[in-house]
Amino acid sequence: MTEAELQQLIFDGLRKIAPESDPASLRPDQKIRETLDIDSFDFLNFLIALDERLRVEIPEADYGKLNTLDGMVRYLLAKLPK
Repeated sequence: MTEAELQQLIFDGLRKIAPESDPASLRPDQKIRETLDIDSFDFLNFLIALDERLRVEIPEADYGKLNTLDGMVRYLLAKLPK
């Protein structure tokens, strides 16, 4: 999976939990939850959906690494099977 494909998958997931938002307008360093006004429960469900969709285990201890678009993409790309 390419970085662009992963980013599109992330945007699609974010649109499901925050349909009024425009995830594509996120800067790579912006905090996703604050910028898109997503509560913690919805964000947790989003992370679980990513885990299931990508078949990548995301331990709770790593959630802090997924606060920004850039951090999320880097983290998930490193975890995806080669």
